[in-house]
Amino acid sequence: MTSATQKSHPFPTPLVEGYEAFVSGRFSSEQARYRELAERGQKPRIMMIGCCDSRVAPEVIFDAGPGEIFVVRNVANLVPPYAPDDDYHGTSAALEFGVMALRVEHIVVMGHAQCGGVRAFAEFQADPFHAPLSPGDFIGSWIRLMGPSAEKLGPAPVPAGPEYLEQLALESIKQSMANLRTFPCIRTLEERGKLKVHGAYFGVMDGRLLVYDGEADGFVPIAKELHAAALSTPRF
Repeated sequence: MTSATQKSHPFPTPLVEGYEAFVSGRFSSEQARYRELAERGQKPRIMMIGCCDSRVAPEVIFDAGPGEIFVVRNVANLVPPYAPDDDYHGTSAALEFGVMALRVEHIVVMGHAQCGGVRAFAEFQADPFHAPLSPGDFIGSWIRLMGPSAEKLGPAPVPAGPEYLEQLALESIKQSMANLRTFPCIRTLEERGKLKVHGAYFGVMDGRLLVYDGEADGFVPIAKELHAAALSTPRF
């Protein structure tokens, strides 16, 4: 069904239809919540650094309502180290706002399976002359932040298989967590017990969620029983 808005304006049809479903459904039932957020401002307790991959929407994965998660998304969910200068630092600026202005209590770095940025870096490592991204591209420069993570794993196999790509993604999450702690405000608040840094990894195909366990220095699954039950439930 084509709305009156779509007839007069070349806005993408899926967005028009999605908004129509939202305004007649969720917005209709949560008007009071939106009004409160508009009047009092947002006060999310959780900030999430996620990938801009269209398959990994934090609000969907964590069933979050409006105002619950302050989300920052970039290619491969990377956090650069603290480096104040005259360049443009979108992720760092968002971190500063989330920590200093919103006073979030948790920062989560969430990576995911089948990440194009992780694969691009692995392919560049294996063959920098024939990789799809050149060092001069914005993406090529950005994903070099995965360099320290790749060094810890050693030479990448050719071709890089799923196991290596997952290990690189997990190691990159840990590196981004370390980079978070190079920001003085984050390090200080964490030392005072007012802020916690977390890592997570989402499986696009199977829906599993792994979270970083600092004591084990590894990633462990959560909600295992519920996840297993969901996988075993037949879908028609």
